Amino acid sequence: MSIHARLAELGVTLPEPAKAVANYVPYVRTGELLHISGQLSNDASGGLKGTVGVDVTAEDAAKGARLCGINLIAQLNAALDGDLDRVVRIVKLGGFVQAGPGFTAIPAVINGCSDLMVEVFGDAGRHARSAVGVYQLPLGFAVEVDAIVEVK
Repeated sequence: MSIHARLAELGVTLPEPAKAVANYVPYVRTGELLHISGQLSNDASGGLKGTVGVDVTAEDAAKGARLCGINLIAQLNAALDGDLDRVVRIVKLGGFVQAGPGFTAIPAVINGCSDLMVEVFGDAGRHARSAVGVYQLPLGFAVEVDAIVEVK
């Protein structure tokens, strides 16, 4: 099954990839590795903003991390001219959660993105990962995830 067919089966519609909002590019390819800039927990409705453990629940934050994953796949799709079947492996995800005092379930939040990568790419979606709680993220979003992907 193609990756686009799997996305359709999962009910995932890829958005238009986000444009850079500062002095960077959305992705860089070097050799067989594609580095995708951090994608926020946003969508057409505005997405998920706030501080996890204060005004955002861990469950909602995991859904926000899934949005980050969808946005990562949209950037990946753009970088590969629409051919997601060129993905060899999701190598690493770097996850950041805007966490309130005492909130320690950072890995559970980032699982929202990790789980999506495995659902979409199967074993090739299994990856190394960092999951970090931070004081604040750009534009007040609750979650941000970046990626390194091996492509052919």
